[in-house]
Amino acid sequence: MIGRLRRTYRRMRLGTRLALGLGVLSLVVFAVVGTALTTYMRDYLSAQLNDQLKLAQMAQSKSIADTGTLQGKRYYRWYYAVYDVSDGAPVLRTPENAGDVPTDIDEFTSLAGAQAASGSELVRTEHLRGAGVYRLRACEVEPGVVLVSAAPMDDIDDTVQQLITIQVVTFVLALLALVIFGRRMLRRGLKPLSDMASTAHGITSHDLTESAARLSLRADGRDGGAEVDELRTAFNTMLEHIDDSLAVRAEAEQRLRRFVADASHELRTPLMSVRGYADLFQYAAANAPEERDKHLARLRAEAARMGVLLDDLLLLARLDAAEVETPLRPAEADLVQLVEHAADAFRASHPDHPLTVTPGPRTLRLRLDAQRIRQVLDNLLTNAAVHTPAGTEVTVGVLAEPGRALVRVADAGPGIPPADRARVFDRFYRVDKARSRDRGGSGLGLAVARSLVRAHGGTIELSDEPGATVFTVTLALTPPSLMEP
Repeated sequence: MIGRLRRTYRRMRLGTRLALGLGVLSLVVFAVVGTALTTYMRDYLSAQLNDQLKLAQMAQSKSIADTGTLQGKRYYRWYYAVYDVSDGAPVLRTPENAGDVPTDIDEFTSLAGAQAASGSELVRTEHLRGAGVYRLRACEVEPGVVLVSAAPMDDIDDTVQQLITIQVVTFVLALLALVIFGRRMLRRGLKPLSDMASTAHGITSHDLTESAARLSLRADGRDGGAEVDELRTAFNTMLEHIDDSLAVRAEAEQRLRRFVADASHELRTPLMSVRGYADLFQYAAANAPEERDKHLARLRAEAARMGVLLDDLLLLARLDAAEVETPLRPAEADLVQLVEHAADAFRASHPDHPLTVTPGPRTLRLRLDAQRIRQVLDNLLTNAAVHTPAGTEVTVGVLAEPGRALVRVADAGPGIPPADRARVFDRFYRVDKARSRDRGGSGLGLAVARSLVRAHGGTIELSDEPGATVFTVTLALTPPSLMEP
C-alpha cells in the first residue's frame, strides 16, 4: 500500500506535489494552533469555574457560620454538603433540601476528609454517578466544619466541543481553499518551467543531423522570480552553446566536404597526367624511342608533384591529430640562422626576385622544430615569389620583443584583394583562380604554414601595408608545449 502511494506520488506533477506538501504543512500548523487554542480555552474556563466556586463558597460559608444554613444561596445544578469534622471523621449534616447532595456522596466525603487533614482548600474534578463530571471544592467554614461545593463541567465541555467543531470546519475549509487556490498559484508560478519544458520538447522535433541545423527556439518571459529567471538564463545559454556547437559542426562538415572535393580534384590532375604520360611512354617505347626519356621525365615530375601533395595532406592530418601524435621534434635552434639559410635558398631558386634581410638580432635561440620552421619560411618566401611579378622586391627579418620572437616576410607586389584575405589560410584556396596548378601550387602552402606555427604555440597573421603584403610569424621565446618534460 505504501509503495503504491509512493509510486502515485512520484507520477504527480511538481505543482500538485507542492500543493499537497503545502496542504500537509498547513494541516500540521492548523493542528498545533487548534490544540494550543483548545487547551488554553479549557484551562481558562476551568480557572473561571474555580473562581466562581470560591466566590460562591465565601458567601455560603458566611451564611453557614452566622445562621447555620445556606439561606437560599444556591446555584442551578450545583451540589452542597456540610460536614462536621471535629472528631477527625467527616460526618454529613442533614441537607436542607434533598437535592443539595447527589445520590453518590463518596467523593464529597473523601474530599472533606482530605481538607480536614491538610487544613487547606482543595479542588478536584470527579465523575459523579448519575450526575456527570463535576468540579469539587472543599473549604473550612469554621473550625470543625467543612463545606464541599460541586459545579457541573458540562458547559465547559460543550464550549470546548463547539470550539473544536468550529476549528475543524474552519481549518478544513481553509485547507481546501489553500490547496485549490494554492495549486492555481503554483501552476501559474511554475508556468515558466512548463514553457521551458515545451521548448525542450520542441527542440527534440528538430533534425540535428542536418548540417545546417539551427535551434531557433528560446525560453522567453520574465515571470517566475529570480530563481526561475536564473534557470531560464542558464537554459538559453545552454541552447546558445548547442547552437554554436551545431554551427561549428556544420562549418566543419562543409569544410571537410570541400577539403575532400578539393583533395580529390587536386589528386585527380596528377593522376590523369601520370596515366597519360604512361600511355605516351608505352607508345614511345614501341614507336618513337627518342621521345621515351622526355615522357619518362614528365612521368616522374607528376609523380613527384603528387608525392608533395600527399606529404602536405599527411602533415596536415598529423597536425590536426597533434593531441594523439605530435609531428614536431623540438630542439634548441637559432631562429636568425634559420632565416638566413631560407634567404640563401630563396636567392638561389628565385634569382628574379631580389631578397633583402632586414637588420635584427645577431642570434635568437628558441626551442623549436628547425625543419618545420624552415618549411614555414620556405612556404612564405615561395608564396611571395609565385604571386608577384618578376623583379618584385622581397624582404625578410627577425625581431625580438619581450617574451616573443617575430619573423616578417614582406613583398612589394600587388597585394591580396580584401575579399580573399580571410581565406588565404584555407586549404586548397587560391587567390588567383585562373593560375595553373603548375605555377600556383596546390593551395596548401599557407594552410601548412599556419598549422605548423600553431603547433609551435605561435600565430601567423597577414596584413596589407601600403605597397606591401606582410606575413608575420610570432613565436613564444619558451613555448610551454615544446619544453622538455
